[in-house]
Amino acid sequence: MENKTITAVRGFLAGAMHCGIKESGKPDLALLVSKVPAAAAGVFTTNKVQGAPVIIGREHIAGGHLQGCVINSGCANVCTGQRGLRDAREMCVLAARHLKNAGLPLLPAQMLPSSTGVIGRFLPMDKLRRGLPTLVEKLADTAQAGEAFAQGILTTDTCVKTAYTTLRAGGSTVTIAGNCKGSGMIAPNMATMLAYVATDAAIAPAALRRIVKAVADQTFNCVTVDQHTSTSDTFVCLANGMSGGRRLTGSGLNTFAAGLMEVCLSLAKQIARDGEGATKLVRVFVCGGRTSADAKRAALAIANSPLVKTAIHGGDPNWGRFVSAAGYSGANMDVGKSVCKVGKITVFRAGRPTEVALSKVEAAMRQTEIDITLDLGTSGTGTAEVFTCDLSREYITINADYHT
Repeated sequence: MENKTITAVRGFLAGAMHCGIKESGKPDLALLVSKVPAAAAGVFTTNKVQGAPVIIGREHIAGGHLQGCVINSGCANVCTGQRGLRDAREMCVLAARHLKNAGLPLLPAQMLPSSTGVIGRFLPMDKLRRGLPTLVEKLADTAQAGEAFAQGILTTDTCVKTAYTTLRAGGSTVTIAGNCKGSGMIAPNMATMLAYVATDAAIAPAALRRIVKAVADQTFNCVTVDQHTSTSDTFVCLANGMSGGRRLTGSGLNTFAAGLMEVCLSLAKQIARDGEGATKLVRVFVCGGRTSADAKRAALAIANSPLVKTAIHGGDPNWGRFVSAAGYSGANMDVGKSVCKVGKITVFRAGRPTEVALSKVEAAMRQTEIDITLDLGTSGTGTAEVFTCDLSREYITINADYHT
């Protein structure tokens, strides 16, 4: 079977194991390493309360190069003061030391640390100290190693999230593959989301930085589950240049950007689909905005409304909640010229309901994937697309039982 995990990218090794953080016995320590230094770019949480690994990660990626990522799940290392910063740095030191012993010499500053899980608890560093030497020995470029890495970064997720593509650029075949985790505490401007994308493209750090930011704005920052922006968000892309092609410029950069967009959009949709307690994936598309920012404001108001999300869960064709949410969003809107659709069914036009049969709308609302489209009626060209999910009783159960 063809390897379509993150280890399908030339020059990348990965692995994961259980080191004892999670009581469940599931993998809770993961490594992704390039055989050579890589150009690197990342986007991090906008929450003013930031995890220690985010603070250290920003420092390490500032120069535009990394060689690996070390991740633990089950403990977020957030609100842990100076000790938390020391622990995040030690994660990188330990990883670098054992990788060097295994024949992959690199500096601690070339590692990016990430932690996800319960806030306000110190990392059990004794478990990481014991686990990392064993994990380094497990590193491989096999599909099994890639699958293990995808498992090792999860918390309340119900499934792994993987995306993969290949393209021609710079005179060679370039591979892009990634994994992410995210199920709850998801809101735009990064959320409880860790995303790692590897590519063998040859690309300058400055160009990669521009592309990563643009892609994040149109993918991960357009996902919302519960409006709760996390403290630990990290989206990082490593490009090690091992495809054998030329450094990408011009049209090659555009081709690469489209491939990265494809991978990240797939991952973003997988996050929304796996929202805690979710049973439906919802796409909200707003057009006719005076600006794209206006359109996004309306789209987010619809996607974040508890009344909208519960109506979707119950299959209730209450499109009035969609229109009214856009109305309070602050976006410019001409109600008399607005149009709202559920799937392909127009339910609202020119300030009044259409005469469509309610049963047709109910059938559309019962689907597991639902499109909500709203034209704001301003004659503007602004558009926005946001992904979300329904709000179920299971969401309450999960978050009542899971201590974050």
